[in-house]
Amino acid sequence: MITSETKIRVRYDEVDKMGYVYHGNYAKYYHISRTELLRRIGISEKELETNNVILPVTEMSIKYIKPIFYDDIITIKTSLLSLPASRMIFHHEVRNHNNVVINKADSTLAFVDINTRMPMRAPHLIVNKIESYIKKDK
Repeated sequence: MITSETKIRVRYDEVDKMGYVYHGNYAKYYHISRTELLRRIGISEKELETNNVILPVTEMSIKYIKPIFYDDIITIKTSLLSLPASRMIFHHEVRNHNNVVINKADSTLAFVDINTRMPMRAPHLIVNKIESYIKKDK
């Protein structure tokens, strides 16, 4: 549906004693890439919070295929899979500098009211921006 790519250089503090990127850091990489995809559409986390919306991760599935190492430059390709109703579902694919897929993941984020902490429908503001971006991108 909508796809964005983000490049990141692996920092020293992100690797473990084996020299591999510690598995928990992948969630951070996905967050960075999702944030950039939403920014590209015209949606910022600051704007969401101003409109009393937060997006907690409710589900994540990760497939580790190959390791990445300190100082590697990786590309995270993130796709928003469908128009959101009460959740947004993203697919992430991490590639190394040789364009080899090293990791795949899916993450689901729920729309939640910042004050009540209750799930909510996707705000029209968000849905409209996504629909406008899709129309413009065709």
